[in-house]
Amino acid sequence: MTEIATPRPFAAVILAAGKGTRMKSDTHKVLHPIAGRPMLLHLLASIEALAPVAEVVVVGAGREQVEKAVAARGARVALQEPQHGTAHAVQQAQAALEGFDGDVLILYGDVPMVQTETCARMLARLHDADRPAAVVLGFRPADPLAYGRILLDEQGMIARMVEYKDATEQERAVDLCNSGLMAVRAADLWPLLGRVGCDNAAGEYYLPDIVMLALADGRVSAVIEAEAWEVAGVNSRAELAEVEAAWQDRRRRRAMADGASLVAPHTVWFAWDTAVGRDVTIEPNVVFGPGVEVADGVAIKAFSHFEGARIEAGAQVGPFARLRPGAVIGEQAHVGNFVEVKNVTMGAGAKANHLTYLGDGEVGARANIGAGTIFCNYDGFFKYRTIVGEGAFVGSNSALVAPVTIGRGAIVAAGSTVTQDVAADALALVRPEQQEKPGWAARFRARSSERKKAGG
Repeated sequence: MTEIATPRPFAAVILAAGKGTRMKSDTHKVLHPIAGRPMLLHLLASIEALAPVAEVVVVGAGREQVEKAVAARGARVALQEPQHGTAHAVQQAQAALEGFDGDVLILYGDVPMVQTETCARMLARLHDADRPAAVVLGFRPADPLAYGRILLDEQGMIARMVEYKDATEQERAVDLCNSGLMAVRAADLWPLLGRVGCDNAAGEYYLPDIVMLALADGRVSAVIEAEAWEVAGVNSRAELAEVEAAWQDRRRRRAMADGASLVAPHTVWFAWDTAVGRDVTIEPNVVFGPGVEVADGVAIKAFSHFEGARIEAGAQVGPFARLRPGAVIGEQAHVGNFVEVKNVTMGAGAKANHLTYLGDGEVGARANIGAGTIFCNYDGFFKYRTIVGEGAFVGSNSALVAPVTIGRGAIVAAGSTVTQDVAADALALVRPEQQEKPGWAARFRARSSERKKAGG
């Protein structure tokens, strides 16, 4: 990831102390996923390219869940208990940032889609020639609902910020709304927070009040604007679904702009890290879980599901195929209907076209796996590998009991249960010799009919 320079070192403070009661979940609100990644990690990824000096997540309940989620990043967690509003929440990060004198970017864990470039604009605006005391991120939603409002003066600077419940009807008619996101110098932030009062309808300490306190000191604050989708908040399962839908719509458009064809775009679901090449065709009802790479010229048929897999150039997958973690489908290889592949590398031009499970192993280039074949990879305790050599042919309805190797160019006859290695270019037949008893079927039917008539 290319780093974007900021005017000064900065720290990110992410507010995530809300109880999330409307989610009705044992999972912390900010850990609910969008496109397969927790909301909080989306947000942290957005600021990663800006190289923050520190990241502090302010939580209430569920501290342990958040600490586990951010441990690998080295982010710190601060506790707000009890919870007395957003200004009070930011104050809880002060101890974690003791001695830091750079800029502070204040974000919200349930507003996960803010973009890197927007954060960079906020920090840059803080250091323009007019040196605003704070920079607030505003937006103009189609329906302002109950958002706090931002009123500007003739110079476009902030004249007043007011929560909806404290606003007059005239102020509520303003469509510039406060997202809650803000950039402030640390040297200004902590003294201003110490002066915030709670004389308002909710009896809480509001973060936006620092703008008005700075204005009373003769220092103006600035606003920059973002698209409404970028600052959409998530407080319920329905809002989570709305943000997911908006994310998916943008991702689909990007895939098509980058040269992929989506036959029915609204039915294709991407993960946060899905990589799709050019001249890829994706038919309806395809789902990508995390960790999927699709190279150029791949054809993906309908109703397929992928996770942790790589599909190389010119391969064809589906319909009704499932690729699980560790699956690698080589160039020009075919994986057909109702085929599941897990932790198997299929070589160039290899085929498994029907009703097959391939788990833990390798399929060599140009090998053919017949319909109904199973890699028997698990004995109830351990997993074992199956190796099928280049150009080998495995007949339909065969069971390959791992660990086992089918040599290069070998043929396994249909219906075989293979428990020992097969040499290169050999034929393996593992099934009883066929027997035929003339007239047996007719005699069986006659006896059975007589028994049925007799009530037996």
